[in-house]
Amino acid sequence: MKFLQTLAQQFAGKPIDWDELEESLIRADLGVPMTARMIKTLQEREAWSLLGIGDVIKAVREEIARVLPPDPMPIRQAKGKPTVILIVGVNGTGKTTSTAKLAHYLRGRGGSPEPPAGDWGQSPLPRHAQVMLAAADTFRAAAIEQLDIWAKRLGIEMVRGQYGADPAALCYEAYQTATTREIDFLLCDTAGRQHTKANLMAELQKVKRTLTKLDPDAPHETLLVVDATTGGNALSQAREFHSALTLTGVIVTKLDGSGKGGIVVAIQDEFGIPTRFVGTGETTDDFAPFDAREYIENLV
Repeated sequence: MKFLQTLAQQFAGKPIDWDELEESLIRADLGVPMTARMIKTLQEREAWSLLGIGDVIKAVREEIARVLPPDPMPIRQAKGKPTVILIVGVNGTGKTTSTAKLAHYLRGRGGSPEPPAGDWGQSPLPRHAQVMLAAADTFRAAAIEQLDIWAKRLGIEMVRGQYGADPAALCYEAYQTATTREIDFLLCDTAGRQHTKANLMAELQKVKRTLTKLDPDAPHETLLVVDATTGGNALSQAREFHSALTLTGVIVTKLDGSGKGGIVVAIQDEFGIPTRFVGTGETTDDFAPFDAREYIENLV
């Protein structure tokens, strides 16, 4: 995540080469539109020819701070009904593991300590929220077993079906079960799919339509899991999933292992989709709400 540190080392003690700087920012996964704005801002400053790398880093920090929401965006509980969270993403991003980690987090922390007025909750969540998992990945080999292992390890109830079953029908059944048992959060782990496959994206849309029949607001959250190390490909994933489902947030995995980390900013800048949680390791506790201030502080 320390891509500004790499930038400082690259340009230390030498004049700024604009083409090289632009290439470096794009390689950091900040995205073309944001990189272009930064370069333009720097070049419009007086005496730009005297700029040093310190000025560049300051400008990058300021632009990132302008783009990212200043405060973490918590998951809020729907009033009097299960809050449905649909977890989506391509294969290999850590989607199922992230689903389990989010379930663990929500059970221990609950949602927002200050729910908004309106149709959403009017009072703080109990200390330990009731959470249920739905194994809606009915296609990948051992996917159900993988989530089941997590569920047993965490002591969280899981609704499962047979391999090859209709994931929309399973989510429908899971919602009904969650309602009966007064569950606070229902997390639906869907099958990993390539964002370029129209038929697979249509299947996710069916899951969403089916849930809407039970609750017009469901799913209340649709979170895309992306791998920070995949760089610009994560931007393409966000574009396609958002077009099909209207994402409400992103979970970024392997942020600790990426020397870039700019994909967090690029997705927010280009699509207005905030990063809601980050995974930084293998254990259930290596998962936390995304904090923009901490993120910016750790850039160098």
